[in-house]
This record gives sequence, C-alpha cells and structure tokens, in this order.
Amino acid sequence: MLAPLLPLPPPPALRVTDLRKHYGARPVLAGLSFEVAAGETLVLLGPSGCGKTTLLKTLNRLLEPDSGRIELHGQDARRLAPEALRRGIGYVIQQVGLLPHYTVAQNVGVVPGLLGWAPARTAARTAELLARLGLDPARFGDQYPAQLSGGQQQRVGLARALAADPPLVLLDEPFGALDPLTRAAVRRDFRKLDELRRKTVVLVTHDVGEAFELADRILLLNNGQVQQLGSPRELLRAPANAFVRSFFAAERLGLEMRVTTLAEVEPFLAAESAAESAAGPVLAAAGSALPPTASVQQALTQLTQFAAEPAQYLDGAGAAYPLTAGALLAAFGRFFATLTPPAPDANPD
Repeated sequence: MLAPLLPLPPPPALRVTDLRKHYGARPVLAGLSFEVAAGETLVLLGPSGCGKTTLLKTLNRLLEPDSGRIELHGQDARRLAPEALRRGIGYVIQQVGLLPHYTVAQNVGVVPGLLGWAPARTAARTAELLARLGLDPARFGDQYPAQLSGGQQQRVGLARALAADPPLVLLDEPFGALDPLTRAAVRRDFRKLDELRRKTVVLVTHDVGEAFELADRILLLNNGQVQQLGSPRELLRAPANAFVRSFFAAERLGLEMRVTTLAEVEPFLAAESAAESAAGPVLAAAGSALPPTASVQQALTQLTQFAAEPAQYLDGAGAAYPLTAGALLAAFGRFFATLTPPAPDANPD
C-alpha cells in the first residue's frame, strides 16, 4: 500500500533567485538569491552603493532586473501587471511621498480607492490605522501634509502603506529623515503595531542599531553581493568573512547589548545583585518582571525610562530577583569579557 502523500509546505512569501542588475558596465545586483518567510522582517543592510535600494525597487518592479526571478507567494512577479503588483505591496520611502493636495484621510485611502473599496469601508480603515499610529482621526484626518510634523507625516505614510492590508510591506529608509527623538518614537510605534507583526516586511536602512532592533534576519550586502544572511546574533558572533566582521566591529559593544539576553548574564547578575544588596537596600517589590529572553538593551531601557519603579528579572526557574542598572551593566561587562572577538569563517562556502 502506498503511503499517503504529505501536503507540500507553502511557498515562502518572497523568493529571489539569481537576481542581476547592471548600470552600464557596473553590476549593482550580482546574482542575489534568498527567501523571506511569511511574517518575517528582513533588513537590507550594507554600505552606500551596495545595492540595497535597487534591490528593494526590483521587488515591486519600480526597476526591472536584467535577469533572475522574483516570486511572491509562489507566483512569478513578471506575470503580474506592475500596477496590480504594486497595489498588493505596501511601500514607504524616506521622503514619505504624501500627495500635498490630498488630506491625511485622502492620502491613506488612495490604494483602497484604486481597489474599488466602498467609501465607508475606506473611512473606517483609515480611522483605525490613524488611531493605532497615535494620530486622532478627528483631528488629523482633514489636515494636509504641510500642516504635519516630520514624524506625523511618516506615520501617515505608514498608514497609507498598510491601508489595503497588503501581505508584503517594503520600507526604504523610512526613519532616515527624522530627528533622533522623533525617529526613536516612530520606530517604537513601528515595533508595537499589530498590523506589521503578521506581515512580511523588507526594510532598507543604513543604521546598524536600527537593523539589530527591527530585524528577524539581516541580509548584508557589499558590491551587489550577499555577504551573509542570518539573525543579528549570527552576523555578530559568527561572521562569514572579514567584511562582515569589520562592518560591525566599531559598534560591537552596543550591538552585543542588543543580542545578549538576561539568561546569558544571569550567572554574573546574581553575584552583582547580591553585592549591591550587601552595600545597601535594593527595591524589588512590584516592578515589571523581565523574562530571561529579554536583551540587556531592553532591560536597560526599561530601567532608565522607569527609574522610579523597582524592577525584577526572572531566572530560568521562574524565581524573581531585584534588578538595577548598575548591577546589570557590571554583569554584562563581566560577560562581555568572556567573549572572544568573532573570527571570520575561513571557508564561508
């Protein structure tokens, strides 16, 4: 008797195969191949001129590659009309690109209108997204882009990209034109937005810290070639070659704080917390308990933003211990000293 056939796994949300693009004689994309799973956030990272934005623009056919194949949920992108393809992909750029003669609500409703949505449905979706992004629809819906701050414009641009509920969202330096405080606030809203947690996201940035903060995986490019594809931790601690190692070297300490978990520093943290307790009282009553999977950076952010509240961390057994920024920094320093600088793979192939 023949064994029953098992169902085939679904195709990835995005598959790129041997993608090539030249500007004159210069190769900009030199045979790129990779996949992005549904619901994953992939960050394209690399030095200026490495091909990040060119790659992003080929995904929605703003640029046509010279050769290669792009598949969206198993469907060849070349078989779709470019306009129909783009209406099914959210797209956010650094300059936002809002229509200046349209109100905020009209800007957000552009793609639903092109798709033939009923006005009431478009209005409800617009109000929902603006509210989720911290913009009161009653206050901002009738305003024009020129009346908004840079951060508000960027939020409207993100709402517009999400309005038709596309499964894939492309973002090209979406926070690059904002001042540091606004950039941090918009990025925080970006991470918390439920809409994005169930979408496939491809994001271009020059900011290494931003990449480590937002990415499930990072595609590091140089001269149009993939240098390494992996999680932030993999790129930092197991670089595939000398370029990858050198690219992160200047920011390694701060990046390690983003990938190191409380579970990793726990052996040192217990000793530091005990030392602080012996030196003086440590508040540990009703603060937020941080899980072992929280990163050192996340814990420090919570401790410094909510300094008046006591905090705790939970060890692997679920026991709670007092946590202070001083103890955490000291424990991380001792842990960091145990790490050897990552050596590139002698044979990355």
